[in-house]
Amino acid sequence: MGPLNPRALRWKIAALTATACCAVAAVIGFLVHDATRERGLRVGHDRTITRLVAAERELSRTGKAPPDADVRTRQELPEPLARDLARQPDTGGYATWYDADPPNWYWMWGAVALGDGQVLVVRDDMSTEVRSLQLLDRSIVKSVLTALVFVVPLAALATEPINRRLRHGARTARRIADGELDARIGSAGRARDEITEMSVAVDDMATALQRKLENERRFTADVAHELRTPLMGLVTAAGLLPESDEATHLVRDRVRALHALIEDLLEISRLDAGAERARPDAVPLGEMVADVVRRTGTETAVTTGEAGTVETDPRRVERIVVNLVTNAHRHGAAPVEVTVVGARISVRDHGPGFPAALLEQGPQRFRTGAGERGRGHGLGLTVAQGQAAVLGARLTFANDPDGGGAIATLDLGAGAPGEG
Repeated sequence: MGPLNPRALRWKIAALTATACCAVAAVIGFLVHDATRERGLRVGHDRTITRLVAAERELSRTGKAPPDADVRTRQELPEPLARDLARQPDTGGYATWYDADPPNWYWMWGAVALGDGQVLVVRDDMSTEVRSLQLLDRSIVKSVLTALVFVVPLAALATEPINRRLRHGARTARRIADGELDARIGSAGRARDEITEMSVAVDDMATALQRKLENERRFTADVAHELRTPLMGLVTAAGLLPESDEATHLVRDRVRALHALIEDLLEISRLDAGAERARPDAVPLGEMVADVVRRTGTETAVTTGEAGTVETDPRRVERIVVNLVTNAHRHGAAPVEVTVVGARISVRDHGPGFPAALLEQGPQRFRTGAGERGRGHGLGLTVAQGQAAVLGARLTFANDPDGGGAIATLDLGAGAPGEG
């Protein structure tokens, strides 16, 4: 996962950090805004009351209201100011009202009853306080944005050690899945955190898996080698039986089946041990496949019109094709078709198709996966897959969604077109 991928863990943590910063800044900004607004209103209220008291004294002394005040009737007052004044005593009670609505924005009104239905009114301009509050809000927003410019990259950088450890663990897990069972994540010298615990658990799992697979491989090889000696005796004894006896044919048939099984086990043990090496050679793939299918003695249609010449190990390709064709006839249904296009070989039957377990997990030894696919040991496809790995080729299994049947495809890679 690239460093600029928005779904990467570092950016998720950075986004979470930015969100937390914005949330804290919003709360603090709201509290500061509210406190500053209340303070401005208190200052405006006190200033208006001071002016109102001075205007009242001037009116009492001279009989005339000062220029910054006027005398009105209660009906001429704004309704909110009139309501507040009505709650005050008939004389000497000061009422105030902050007008934040158009058309008289940002005015603090003050009023005091004079008697005979008259009211002394003053107004104080609050625009300075409002502009100061607006500047404060903009300063808070700018400060938050400036902080985010530094916080987001710092959060992404702070998570880099965590991301590096997780990427190392993911790469190691993929190496283990690809068959490198000696690979380990390792956790020496690191803090005992959740990632370390996960690394130790994955390493323990890989060790247990390696031990189990090695025991399985050793058991398979030992069984195959131990059975080979008594098998040779059975083959010799079967050759001494009378030719005309029906039981002789049955015994020889079973001996041949047992011999094929043991040879498959030996081959699997060699593949598991990594002892097999490919010997590539330039071969006309179409001609070779047609000859291999012909020698199987099965009724199999072969199409090689677009075949090419490829560099591969012909013995291993032959082994794979024989196993695939035999599997198609044994577990599928006619017609069985083999198609060679370039460096790709496809074997298709018209039976019930591969079982879901095989499609999901690949071939498993001693498991055919479904009763409708017939009975067998599950070794043919396992051997074919192992030989394909030795060739560096890709062997895939699928079911035809339209006509039904199983399709096994061996892709040997790019090959130059041949003459045949």
